[in-house]
Amino acid sequence: MPRTPEENERIRQISKEKILMSAMELFMKQGYHATSIDEVAKHADISKGLLYNYFKGKEELLATMVEARIRELVDVMEAAASKKTPAEQLTYIVEGAIDNVRDKPEVFRFYLHLQTQPESDEVLVKYSKMLIEESARQFNLQCEMFEKLGVKEARKRSLYFSSTLQGSMLMISTYPEQFPIEEIKAQIIQEFCG
Repeated sequence: MPRTPEENERIRQISKEKILMSAMELFMKQGYHATSIDEVAKHADISKGLLYNYFKGKEELLATMVEARIRELVDVMEAAASKKTPAEQLTYIVEGAIDNVRDKPEVFRFYLHLQTQPESDEVLVKYSKMLIEESARQFNLQCEMFEKLGVKEARKRSLYFSSTLQGSMLMISTYPEQFPIEEIKAQIIQEFCG
């Protein structure tokens, strides 16, 4: 019995996800420039031809990853904004960010590394800028939450909040076993959302 179009699309999506996960694993382990399409195909256990059926090349893989990351950032902020109070919105951001890093520390490090690429790297710098620009947009939404919370100097408070949260996320991604995740999460929520 032949597959339905829905089954074919499901298989296609599974294959694309497998390729993207393999590419990310190799980019994290070896670096973007040191990773070849051959290695990505081999790691994904697919043919190079099938990979090219889904993606034009290595840069399209990276572009797809960055676009997905940006969608994640937007989705988190939209979900936070749907909460009733600014304190609930900020709590949602803290819990989501910290839980995400705890579950996928290597992904956080990958995107952090990508955001800090030198200007001379013409391929990576454009994706770095995309992430930085989206983070700036999301930061402005966060500032509005602090304004609604009624804090003095909302922008500075938001910057301090982001610095505290990002620093904690870096520590979690670097030392997950030694970092008191739940205690620090509770402390951030108490200080900024309570």
